Amino acid sequence: MEKLAQLERTVLEIARHFAPAVLASSLSAEDMVLTDAILRLEAGIEIFTLNTGRLHPETLQLIDAVEERYGYRIRTFEPDPREVSQFLNAHGDEAIYRSIALRKRCCEIRKLMPLAQALAGKRAWITGLRREQSITRANVQEREFDAVHGLAKFNPLAHWSEAEVWNYIGAFGVPYNPLYDRGFRSIGCAPCTRPVAPGEDPRAGRWWWEDASTRECGLHVGPDGKLIRSRQGQP
Repeated sequence: MEKLAQLERTVLEIARHFAPAVLASSLSAEDMVLTDAILRLEAGIEIFTLNTGRLHPETLQLIDAVEERYGYRIRTFEPDPREVSQFLNAHGDEAIYRSIALRKRCCEIRKLMPLAQALAGKRAWITGLRREQSITRANVQEREFDAVHGLAKFNPLAHWSEAEVWNYIGAFGVPYNPLYDRGFRSIGCAPCTRPVAPGEDPRAGRWWWEDASTRECGLHVGPDGKLIRSRQGQP
């Protein structure tokens, strides 16, 4: 499989030329593919996840599953509890459903701020973004420059299909979130995620009460509010 060979080449090239590099794992199916490739190849790339405090228990259980399968402990970064408390005290538990601004502020506290901490001192980060996931990701490239954090960003699965992701998981026996077996196709925080109906795009279950064009948390957008999509090509 050419895409598998390309993935392995890309992982090793990132490890060789962009150390220290990290995989920012949401523990999605895509990120489990990348986790397997990194650990199977012994690439020496750190893997971390953002524990927002609102993740499904099934998602968090994957941290233990990875350790059991590979002998590697995924590092976790968490939001500042004071920021979380201030937000909840000011706006309440249901704030995310009342306005896009409040929902994005919640994402900022629980995801963006911990991400900045996780990427500090790194030369590159890797994500599981794929073009077919949603209209907001249709133009994602395999290599970009993240102007927000000032480092290279790689999306090695950008051109992979959902079927190719699952074929890899089956072929290599990669652990995955059991919520996928219950109709979920994109899994984030529990209050912001629901199963997807037949015919909907993979990320239709994320922030489903919003217009499709706003359904990003901010991890993958630049200062102009658009998806970062500069500098194409391989390392």
